Amino acid sequence: MNLQQFRYLREAVRQKMNLTAAARTLHTSQPGVSKAIIELEDELGVSVFARHGKRILGLTPPGQQVLDAAERIMTEIDNLKKLARDYAGSPEGTLRLATTHTQARYVLPPIVQRFAERYPEVRLKLLQGNPPQIAAMLAAGQADVGMATETLAEAPGLKSIPVFEWEHMVVVTKPHPLVRFAKHSERLTLKELAKYPIVTYEAHFSGRSRIDAAFAAAAIEPSIVLEAIDADVIKTYVLAGMGVGIVADLATQNHSEELVALKCGHLFGRNTTRLAVKQGAYLRGFVYAFIELVAPGWDRRRLEQAFHP
Repeated sequence: MNLQQFRYLREAVRQKMNLTAAARTLHTSQPGVSKAIIELEDELGVSVFARHGKRILGLTPPGQQVLDAAERIMTEIDNLKKLARDYAGSPEGTLRLATTHTQARYVLPPIVQRFAERYPEVRLKLLQGNPPQIAAMLAAGQADVGMATETLAEAPGLKSIPVFEWEHMVVVTKPHPLVRFAKHSERLTLKELAKYPIVTYEAHFSGRSRIDAAFAAAAIEPSIVLEAIDADVIKTYVLAGMGVGIVADLATQNHSEELVALKCGHLFGRNTTRLAVKQGAYLRGFVYAFIELVAPGWDRRRLEQAFHP
């Protein structure tokens, strides 16, 4: 058996058993991928894939264990390459950061700028997605660092740290009746809020689960007329008269003068944004430096203890 076989197996699974798509990603031929996997099965003496004719149905039980072992081997190979570059004093590299729109738009720009000034030889690749997609990218080794509010703390195979807390804000146009709560937002209630159509995040983004849980606990059915992954889109539709917006407080920085923001942490609680890495992955020096910029209270020694206990 060889590393190429493991690489082909891993990519075939990532592409949902589509060998043509795997071959395209690997810049090789579909017959080549199929042959390598069959040769691996012959050498191991077990079927990795369950098949019906030429159709691959999924992994067999021993196939899952083979895949797990292949993932560990490929992770260690990647770790060795990174370690060698660090010890050779090579400053070049790529930092792959997976994050949500809110973090990319409102939190990361000054941090990325400082990082780029300190490490001009490092290329930064920004990958955007929802929290489950971010967790999947980390687990698959497609991202070095992930940053989001949901999912990362519970995702298997990841290690995460808390970075900062935030709360939701209600955003309305200046003529809206809820503006009367602007000076005393703590008086705003779920019942009052539910009188109006609501525009807020899609289910996987920016603490939406807390919004749903708060209304459910109060036995109130809100009228959510529009969902989006982007706070700027939410605010745009609030301005268009679609309803009352609920967004992260981060997203109310420098918003339109036509909008008024009301604190509503007392309704939906506080949320924690976390930063995560793949368990067991070797992190190059510039990755630790980037994390320290994102989370100033975490130096490299403390991070190593958190990620490699």
